[in-house]
Amino acid sequence: MIDYIRGSLTELNPALAVIDAAGVGYAVNIALPTYSFLQPYENKEVKLFITEIIREDTHDLYGFPTKGERALFDLLLTVSGIGANTARMIMSAFSAGETRQIIATGNARQLSQVKGLGPKTAQRVIVDLKDKVLKIDLGQANMPDTEVTGFDEPASNPIRQEAVSALTMLGFAVSPSSKAVDKILQDTPSATIEQVIRLALKML
Repeated sequence: MIDYIRGSLTELNPALAVIDAAGVGYAVNIALPTYSFLQPYENKEVKLFITEIIREDTHDLYGFPTKGERALFDLLLTVSGIGANTARMIMSAFSAGETRQIIATGNARQLSQVKGLGPKTAQRVIVDLKDKVLKIDLGQANMPDTEVTGFDEPASNPIRQEAVSALTMLGFAVSPSSKAVDKILQDTPSATIEQVIRLALKML
């Protein structure tokens, strides 16, 4: 079992991080807040806490900056009807703190806005996790002894390409993803990649 991976962040997009640890490149699935957290650390040493999903046809890794965020993801997986991709979708639509608050306050209506999460499943999440979710300490994410310098926001065109790419990796078709991203960038040209993807997740 892999508890965490520590190494150089060699590739990064809103749905995937590649970490080179001792010469092995680990492809780690990530949620949108993790992408935003990792952006300043490209080509620097990072550490992600890992959940492994092992089945007959796949071996997937999901990474999080803190043990608390991983615990929240793992807790979501205990709910019937919630798979890894849906759990990641929830944690991309909201921050970890927002997710915990939504569940703790029983806000099934807001939770059901997540793509692939109907009212019944959202209510099941509330019922199953309401008493458990506040016990999770989300913690504070820290990178291992890394000095961070400022970084530039990507231009609008790269944001469009990256957003569409991330949405397709999350399972959405290219055409509706492109239309949603174009509409968001038309209405809000200054939106960051995280803002674009979060808004698109509510539109698709």
